[in-house]
Amino acid sequence: MRRTLATLLFCSILSVSSQAQTGLYLGSKAPYAIGQDPSTYEAAPSGFSPVFTEIVARHGSRGLSSPGNDLALYNMWLDAQAKGGLTKSGARLGPDLLRIIQANALLGYNVPGISAPGYGNLTLLGIEEHTQLAQRLATRMSALLSTVPSSSRQIVVSTSGVNRAIDSSNYFIGSLSSALPGIASHIVNTPSLTAYPVNKPVEQAPGINRFQLYFHKLAAKTDLPATTDPYYPVYQSSLQYQSFLASDPTMTNKVNSIVYSPESYATSRTVLYTLFTKAFVDQLDTGATSYVNSGSFTFTSTDGKFTTTITGDGGTVIGNVVDAANSLYAVYSITPAMINEVPENMSKYFPTGTLPLFGYLSDAQDFYQKGPSITEEAPITYQMSQALLDDFFHEADAIAAGNLSHAAKLRFTHAEILIPFEEKLGLPSASLSVPSSQTYTWNTNPWRGEINGSLAANVQWDFFTDGATLLVKMFYNEKEMDFPANCESARYLPGTQSHYYKYSGLKTCYGY
Repeated sequence: MRRTLATLLFCSILSVSSQAQTGLYLGSKAPYAIGQDPSTYEAAPSGFSPVFTEIVARHGSRGLSSPGNDLALYNMWLDAQAKGGLTKSGARLGPDLLRIIQANALLGYNVPGISAPGYGNLTLLGIEEHTQLAQRLATRMSALLSTVPSSSRQIVVSTSGVNRAIDSSNYFIGSLSSALPGIASHIVNTPSLTAYPVNKPVEQAPGINRFQLYFHKLAAKTDLPATTDPYYPVYQSSLQYQSFLASDPTMTNKVNSIVYSPESYATSRTVLYTLFTKAFVDQLDTGATSYVNSGSFTFTSTDGKFTTTITGDGGTVIGNVVDAANSLYAVYSITPAMINEVPENMSKYFPTGTLPLFGYLSDAQDFYQKGPSITEEAPITYQMSQALLDDFFHEADAIAAGNLSHAAKLRFTHAEILIPFEEKLGLPSASLSVPSSQTYTWNTNPWRGEINGSLAANVQWDFFTDGATLLVKMFYNEKEMDFPANCESARYLPGTQSHYYKYSGLKTCYGY
């Protein structure tokens, strides 16, 4: 019997499903997991002491970003209920969905530090992730940071300007200040950007830099730079990327061939048949019915002091069984991040053995749209991260030149920024692209959303000096990480497993 390419791909997915980090198949919605026990970190070489540290981190665990998949799926459920198209298990789905919609609509209410409750906010777990991340930084670099309160040095903060990134920075800073008394007065935002858009400049809030930390959505209305501006190449790269995302035929066809494969349809039916009658599913299967995230819902907090109304925008469409099952997966995948707000076990709606397929579909879409993607298309998905890499080296150059005004640089952003930055750095698990003639699978590529794009994922560089030589050690999700193999000549102790690199060598390696 002839086996199709899609069948072979699906078999390869199942054969390596144990490679998923958590076993929950959450993709880039996985809550943060520290990569290494800090007690096992390699000590600095003799005679070297810490002089600077910098980080870029994704915001912490959050709820759904907007009323999309949850609302579209709930509308589908309401139609099934009206038509008698629910199974016994399916009858429970609607109330679960409504509780999740309500939890997202009220998310952050009465939580100190959250100013605008609703979709897209950090959850209590997300707050804890950044609180603990800061505590571990304070411990790891205590020899440096404990000296800041008695010095004139600053800790500089920058964000994307999106609420959940700003909130993550505030919780991080608050935790750092608690761990290191007296340091709060040394924490400052980066200066305001005042030159954008060039045709009608608007002074932006201090601490916000979209060119470095929100470069995937730069727009003429808010970000247009002069052609002579240092950020102009990043702006151009962003526009090219957005065009790629919207209309590149090779990428679009590749993603669609994976998402809408025969196996995806078969597995989606397996999931939906446990929730809806076959007659109801068949109507969706043939295109006789479809659903969108329309409608409005009003919710009030348990104390009666806060009421909010959410309205769907009609932009999320369930047009077939794969769309429906993927919408259910999208709701499932965010619930571990919301464990404190709405402890619904949404995995119960996925029959045994079906979750790996949807975890793979999530990874495949992120891989092609945000990650290493198609070899022939490089560097379209990561070239726009150049400004962020430049800033890492700019801060380090100041230290190398003896300018110690900054003790740390803290940056807070999103998966769409961190994922291409990891590729720009050349991290092995994050930068292996796939030729257009081949297809990304779990057993042929190390890229995983649960690792390369998890909530609160981060890259950190610690710097050490003996007064003559500046060394760098990189952490990836707080795991000691080697720089790419082509930077081997920069390793401070050649021929060893040491994670310390000479900064001057790294500059050469990265072309600075």
